[in-house]
Amino acid sequence: MSVEPEKWGVIYNPKAGTRKVQKRWKEIKEYMDSKGVSYDYVQSEGFGSVERLAGILANNGYRTIVVVGGDGALNDAINGIMSSNAEAKREIAIGIIPNGIGNDFAKYWEMTSEYKDAVDCIINNRRRKIDVGFCNYYDGEKHITRYFLNAINIGLGARIVKISDQTKRFWGVKFLSYLMALISIIFERKLYRMHLKINGEHIRGRIMTVCIGSAWGYGQAPSAVPYNGWLDVSVIYRPELLQLVSGLWMLIQGRILNHKVVMPYRTQKVKVLRAQNASVDLDGRILDRHFPLDIGIMHEAITLIIPN
Repeated sequence: MSVEPEKWGVIYNPKAGTRKVQKRWKEIKEYMDSKGVSYDYVQSEGFGSVERLAGILANNGYRTIVVVGGDGALNDAINGIMSSNAEAKREIAIGIIPNGIGNDFAKYWEMTSEYKDAVDCIINNRRRKIDVGFCNYYDGEKHITRYFLNAINIGLGARIVKISDQTKRFWGVKFLSYLMALISIIFERKLYRMHLKINGEHIRGRIMTVCIGSAWGYGQAPSAVPYNGWLDVSVIYRPELLQLVSGLWMLIQGRILNHKVVMPYRTQKVKVLRAQNASVDLDGRILDRHFPLDIGIMHEAITLIIPN
């Protein structure tokens, strides 16, 4: 299939949001039409569909793939592209039109939630090659690789994501589900027996959460830069109650690395040998636990369209 080089392939999931979100898609489409954008769009059909559609678009020659969604949809799209048979994947440009509340990666690049600004940004076509993180593991039958742009969380951070995903139907609003999950478990300060290997150092002990970030990972890896070829790792041990409160404040301020219970590292690979009963998520997508995990970084492996 031959596609015009300037034509966008747009992925949107109409089943992922409320009527308000679906109305927003109609407005986005009308605005792209008013700007004379050349595009084809596809609608996802449920879980895993965005990944499959992104792979199809990449294989069919689209050089600009636009994701209308949050961090989870973006993660699906990256996995679809990286797992595709497309040539010159580094030259495939990812455009983001933030939708929903989980837009941490877009916020890193100072992309606003205003869809007109997002569309104009993609039209202006300022590009930057960025890193792609990867996680290798064996599921008992085959070796699997999953990719991420923002961060991997092991322990508390992933558990919050998992609970909010399970309860969002009950609360009806994803943000409220996330907030209630955060409140319900954060003061537990639950610990997990982990064994990590970072820069040749074996780290063993009872750890509350680990964040391995290519970007800032919801503030847990505030010094991470998604184009320097490195991963930033925050290992967070159990805080006392007052330390937990101060840690939340430091997290909001972007100073979490200065907290007494946080050990920061910078590396290009992490091996997670064990994380007993700990959940794992990549960019908000829960990963089936299959340890050990080999986590690394591919320097400038794909292109992102960023604001001027």
